[in-house]
Amino acid sequence: MKYPDPTSITRVTSIGGGPIGGGWAAHFLARGYDVTSYLHDRAEEGAFRTILDTAWISLTALGLAPGASLDRLRVVHDLDAAVAGAGFIQESAPENLAMKQALYHRLGRIVPENVVIGSSTSGLMMTDIQANCETPGRTVIGHPFNPPYLLPLVEIVGGERTDPAAVEWAGEFYRVAGKAPLMMKKEIPGFVATRLQEALWREALHMVANGEATPEDIDIALMNGPAPRMVSQGQCMAFHVACGAGGMATNLDQFGPALKLPWTRLEAPELTQELRDRMVDGCNAVAGDRHFADMAAQRDREIVAVLNALRAAREAP
Repeated sequence: MKYPDPTSITRVTSIGGGPIGGGWAAHFLARGYDVTSYLHDRAEEGAFRTILDTAWISLTALGLAPGASLDRLRVVHDLDAAVAGAGFIQESAPENLAMKQALYHRLGRIVPENVVIGSSTSGLMMTDIQANCETPGRTVIGHPFNPPYLLPLVEIVGGERTDPAAVEWAGEFYRVAGKAPLMMKKEIPGFVATRLQEALWREALHMVANGEATPEDIDIALMNGPAPRMVSQGQCMAFHVACGAGGMATNLDQFGPALKLPWTRLEAPELTQELRDRMVDGCNAVAGDRHFADMAAQRDREIVAVLNALRAAREAP
């Protein structure tokens, strides 16, 4: 299959009006694309527009591409109209396999076969999603991190019937569109970043369940310990550099035996009512009287500051 030049794409269709679909629409608009957003229910439009307005504040602070404008958005409620003329489709429908299979069955018929379709799914496998699609070769996973209008990562992998050329095309398109593509080696549940995030989440739940730490303690530890370092170096390079000239070899030779200690082999804890209440009460205590929208806005401002600081540091001579 001959796919178009990724740099030639000017119109993107975003399917879904939730935080991910709205976030993707905002990202593509900020990069100067024409965007058609498909919302299944007209009642979604108010919340969808709020997502865009909120995202635009941060995207403006990061710097918009030439010609970027919210006026280049078209919202439709008819799927055939939504995909007409699209050079790429980003699907962010609810995480329901049967629903996605039905959607891809229809998309497979109404979208030209040389148009790649990327799914934002965070837990489903493309092999399963594409099961009923008549043109599965161009269907790929394009999994973002939330909020997708700020965090650059997108994890890319195909299913069993995906054309490898479509996977490569998606990686190049996302790069052109301002993302940091991670081309996965194979299709695995949870992808890469989500599995790493879930490992932290599992340990956090164990510590709360055992009365060893509160949600506030855990977030203080992460925000003031590993998190700032990980902005510059991921886990592997952080440990490589931490051990001096010996690098990762010294790290594994010295600390390798600790990998077999019990706390590194914990399974997910039972989500009892008590654990659930501890987590909810602990997070509510930290949030206090702050409204969700205010906390999200503060999160976005701080992420923008980090991304701009990184850009400046990396561009410095």
